[in-house]
Amino acid sequence: MELVLAKGNSSSFVCLAVAELVKDAGLQVSFGSSTSLKVKSDVITGTFAVARYLAKVYPRFNLYGQTILEEAEVDHWLEYSLLHMTRVKPETLESVNKWLSTRTYLVSNGLTLADLAVFAQLKSSVVDGDAVPHLMRWFDFMSHNESIKEALGKIPQETEKSSKRKDGAIKGSKATPNSGLQTKMEEGGKFIELPGASEGNVVVRFPPEAGGYLHIGHAKAALLNQYYQLTWKGKLVMRFDDTNPEKEKVEFEKVILEDVAMLGIKPDIFSRTSDHFELIIKYAEDMIKGGLAFVDDTTQEEMARQREEREASKNRDNSFERNWQLWQEMVKGSEIGLKCCLRAKIDYASANGCLRDPTMFRCKIDVPHPHTGFKYKVYPIYDFACPIVDSVEGVTHALRTTEYHDRDPQYYWFIEKMGLRKVHVWEYSRLNLQNTVLSKRKLTWFVEQGLVDGWDDPRMPTVRGVLRRGMTVEGLKEFIIAQGSSRSVVMMEWDKLWAYNRKVIDPIVPRYTAIAQSDSVKLHLEGVQESKGTAQKHPKNKEVGLKDVFYSSLVLLEGEDASTLKQGDKITLINWGNAIITSVKRDEHGEVLHLEGKLMMEDTDYKNTIKLTWLAQSSLEGGEFTPTNLIHYDVLITKGVLKPDDNWKDYVNFDTKKEYITLGDPMLRSLKKGDIIQLQRRGYYICDAPYMPPSPYTFTASPCILISIPDGHTKTMQMGSAADSKGKSGAPKKNKAQEQPDPSQPAKKEPLPPSDELLSDQIVTQGQLVRQLKAEKKEKSVTDAEVKKLLDLKARYKEETGKDWTPPSSSRESTKVKPKLEPKEPKPASPSVQPLNEGESTQMKKQTRLGLEAQKEHQLSDWYSQVITRSEMIEYYDISGCYVLRPWSYNIWESIKDFFDSEIKKLGVVNCYFPIFVSKAALEREKEHIEDFAPEVAWVTKSGQSDLQEPIAIRPTSETVMYPAYARWIRSHRDLPLRLNQWCNVVRWEFKHPQPFLRTREFLWQEGHTAFATKPEAEAEALQIQDLYRRVYEDLLAIPVIPGKKTMKEKFAGSDYSLTVEGYISASGRGIQGATSHHLGQNFSKMFDIGFEDPDTAERVHVYQNSWGITTRTIGVMVLVHGDNKGLVLPPRVACIQVVIVPCGITAQTTTERKTKIYEYCQQFHDQLLAAGVRVHFDGRENYSPGWKFHDWELKGIPIRVDVGPREVLSGKFVAVFRDNGMKEELDVANGNTVVKQKLEEMQTRMFKNAQKELNDHVKVVMEWRNFVANLDNKNIIVAPFCLETACEDRIKKDSQRDEPSEPGGALMGAKALCIPFDPPKEAPPITADTKCIHCDRPAKKYTLFGRSY
Repeated sequence: MELVLAKGNSSSFVCLAVAELVKDAGLQVSFGSSTSLKVKSDVITGTFAVARYLAKVYPRFNLYGQTILEEAEVDHWLEYSLLHMTRVKPETLESVNKWLSTRTYLVSNGLTLADLAVFAQLKSSVVDGDAVPHLMRWFDFMSHNESIKEALGKIPQETEKSSKRKDGAIKGSKATPNSGLQTKMEEGGKFIELPGASEGNVVVRFPPEAGGYLHIGHAKAALLNQYYQLTWKGKLVMRFDDTNPEKEKVEFEKVILEDVAMLGIKPDIFSRTSDHFELIIKYAEDMIKGGLAFVDDTTQEEMARQREEREASKNRDNSFERNWQLWQEMVKGSEIGLKCCLRAKIDYASANGCLRDPTMFRCKIDVPHPHTGFKYKVYPIYDFACPIVDSVEGVTHALRTTEYHDRDPQYYWFIEKMGLRKVHVWEYSRLNLQNTVLSKRKLTWFVEQGLVDGWDDPRMPTVRGVLRRGMTVEGLKEFIIAQGSSRSVVMMEWDKLWAYNRKVIDPIVPRYTAIAQSDSVKLHLEGVQESKGTAQKHPKNKEVGLKDVFYSSLVLLEGEDASTLKQGDKITLINWGNAIITSVKRDEHGEVLHLEGKLMMEDTDYKNTIKLTWLAQSSLEGGEFTPTNLIHYDVLITKGVLKPDDNWKDYVNFDTKKEYITLGDPMLRSLKKGDIIQLQRRGYYICDAPYMPPSPYTFTASPCILISIPDGHTKTMQMGSAADSKGKSGAPKKNKAQEQPDPSQPAKKEPLPPSDELLSDQIVTQGQLVRQLKAEKKEKSVTDAEVKKLLDLKARYKEETGKDWTPPSSSRESTKVKPKLEPKEPKPASPSVQPLNEGESTQMKKQTRLGLEAQKEHQLSDWYSQVITRSEMIEYYDISGCYVLRPWSYNIWESIKDFFDSEIKKLGVVNCYFPIFVSKAALEREKEHIEDFAPEVAWVTKSGQSDLQEPIAIRPTSETVMYPAYARWIRSHRDLPLRLNQWCNVVRWEFKHPQPFLRTREFLWQEGHTAFATKPEAEAEALQIQDLYRRVYEDLLAIPVIPGKKTMKEKFAGSDYSLTVEGYISASGRGIQGATSHHLGQNFSKMFDIGFEDPDTAERVHVYQNSWGITTRTIGVMVLVHGDNKGLVLPPRVACIQVVIVPCGITAQTTTERKTKIYEYCQQFHDQLLAAGVRVHFDGRENYSPGWKFHDWELKGIPIRVDVGPREVLSGKFVAVFRDNGMKEELDVANGNTVVKQKLEEMQTRMFKNAQKELNDHVKVVMEWRNFVANLDNKNIIVAPFCLETACEDRIKKDSQRDEPSEPGGALMGAKALCIPFDPPKEAPPITADTKCIHCDRPAKKYTLFGRSY
């Protein structure tokens, strides 16, 4: 197609913009006297006729709307732009402004020809921006569009006859094609004119350091530089300050460039300081030759002291020869050079510290520079490099914040002494925000300490962080613009920033509902039939669209709302209608249990009613609640304004994240990451992770994760919801846990971990020794040596804790409390505050927080997280879904590995290892041949800074890696059977809500892949492996499992059938898949052509294959099955330490002789048990009390604790405490070897029997559907007759979604078929021809195990 555009016709811009948008190589664009489009032999004339044709040829862009109604609206605006906007009148602009007041686009929810036509007429018009703010917002938004910007750049100069402009700016507003920034700048803060500036000759620069993400202070700097670039039609230099290789990272450069582009900033020049290293070194050497610089080998500490006391360095007057010699050592990076730095010889006694002979170069050899590698051994200091590069790159005005004021004389000194072109330094105030630190060093500390999840954490003041928290680019820009370039230093509140954002999002975000899961109350409405309707997503903006609303007789209300209601109250159910409360049922404590009411749809008087949000329980398709987690963040710094002498770490907030489990509107399932919504009566939220249906691997749904967006009205995140009076919706009640700490007081510090507390004690002891030596006036050399030890201990303490050591209070020992293992039930709050009794202290006692705070039966998710972290099984990693397996858990995996490895070797299986990487072609080959197999694959796309020619997958499983080799290795029946196994890791990027051990993106496993000549051989092995997996769980982990066969729906894609062992977690009432053994038949062998020549028939025959695997999920199952409210309970056979010996009864009055005897007794018993093959540990730590040790080992799950005190030493006995039941038993040391091993086996058996009883009690045989869901809701798994039809299995899952969830993805999840058990319960009657399926009328074929599952 050939597109010719009319010169001088504004409307032709519409077609040009369309051409830039579609970017079709077959569409050739040129300019002529009239607009036309040649399509083969046909010619279409007329600007809008061509535009309509192009819109229909490229329908995926929806430029002509998506419905007939939208097409009509587009036609209206095309006509309107010609009739009313060729000469713009105020009333025309006012009309368009009004139309855009609640819209982002003129038509629909995306760019259409309507927007392009109106933009084309306005781009050269004179407009008063103040009079039409919505139009200006829209115009600015259009100006950001890349296709529009590219089209503007291609308009010939003569096209716009009246203005001779092609920049797409509205005259009078000074808007620009890049961002429309200047109009807003002029509407915002005060902008200082640059001295000596002239149009077309201004060059400014934005020089970030790629040592972290851009924060909003950097955003202000970037936008100010852009403002002056556009105002003076000058140039903007984007330069990375990469003078420090230790901080510079390529990944940060990439993120910064993306952030700059996201802000709509387009630099004219891009550079790096490292591009000029040779020139900078030359200037440094010229200064050495000119006597303006010297090389100093003074130590860093001595140099700092000299600068503080204004003393000259001993090297200041070195000869040129000496300076040059030392400089060459620096350039070589020698041992001598590493001790030196190059300093400018300015004025060591200056009142300005920045002029006291500042450093110019330092030596670094350990870290390669990301762009120059190890080429250079010396690197310039930024303050020296900056004036050189500014001058060389033609910068005319260097914008810097006022905090650099003292460095300006240094900047100009370097310019003058090196004879460089002068650069104007212009100052503006830095962006200061309350409760915030913007120093990159301090922000890095938050990241490294794990107090935030990364640089884009919503709590971080980075551009990425605030955008992830719900800030819009438009809102951020408007806030920064409002600050202007004034030099006045102002401390801003975050509320003001979020208030700007609220103005942007409030008119356009949809409204939904979420109800607190743990505090909801059911309202039964008389006579209501289940149905579905629609309502506006935004009550004041119909353009936002419609949403489905489900109605039923059973409605959920907020518990706090329900508590205020009484019989006879008139309520309004938002988006439904009025109702009257007819009954309120309360318990003995006055808590509302249930409400009954009657709908009054005929009553439309909503003035004097209580407005309530609600959700209806519906069985209609699409009416299921969406599991929704609401995350609220608090400030990282508790004090609003930090004073110069404040230690900022004293005000770090360690409790900044609160997560609330809610039941969400069914429509929340459609949210995508980044969507912004408003939850009615809760506030604004942004979707951080969309709802994900149950994964084919984990069988668990992932909840929708919403992050609360502050609205600039409240200073605290609020979560409650209550009606405070009739006719008004009450403000959410502030959660006590979310109250702001007292900003005048330092934040509560986390208790020291044991290692840091021990170090603190060593400092105290060493300090006492030093004081004693000084008091006794010992020799100075002796005293100095001990003082050096004390200083080394303090330095080590600061390195490990990040803060200086401070002496503990004198009452430290008396304030220690025993660690609280189980949280007590909270007492009811008193109706009034009681005064303290005389003499009572208001100081809280120190808590070690060693034990668990969550209870397994009430807060399973929190309990699980606390158990695995506080018992030192795992540590969280900075990549979501990946975890560090600490020795305490990895040892369990080694025990499983050792057992299973030895058993499979008895079967003839041998170990091997195949690469972790899979080619794209191999992976796609599998995807094409296996129905429903869709691996969630992580891809490697880069090597260094270069893109790979073809992306490479990280293995999600190894069939495609191993089977091509099998095809090469197997040629004859003599090559069979081939039985290989590998112990390795796999990566499956398949979910949004990971759980350590249970659902992780990387996990360890073994995968066996075997090939046989005949099917019976392969099937026999599949059963053998399944039985080995049963033994892993039952013999090693003391966990009973149910062996069985997967249904056709649940089997591994590509297998003939799958065998499994299924476990049960009583705390959640859910089943869990333990391990699987798959008989693949000949499916894969045919796909990969793995075959051999049959010796009998001489024909080529394909092999029969199996694959089987078990993962580190086993550890998570063990924790969930055996753990209790005191911590882990380890089965003795897999415990890293089976017995721990703790000496007791040692006090301050215990003599050294008695203490020695106790320790020797313990050590002898330890050696005795060790020789007998018991894994034993003697806890001789003297810095912890026996009680502290008891709780520590109890938390870690040690099977047997041995207590030994003076009485046991005298009697030759020991006290054994068993972790599984807490029982104590006094036993003789003489036969301790035998009895301890016996007790360990008894405990292993006891743990298995207890778990078996728990399983048996919760496996229910159900023959009728009416009993199915009730048993499921009672945390049971169900054995039921089943027809084995996939369609029926789907209906069972759907129809068992009945109750509100007990946890995300919990009770709302329907029952799935866990397996067809080999041995159904004895109480299950035999299946006969008359036995019906549990759900349909078909004959039942097998008993099947159903349950909700992980």
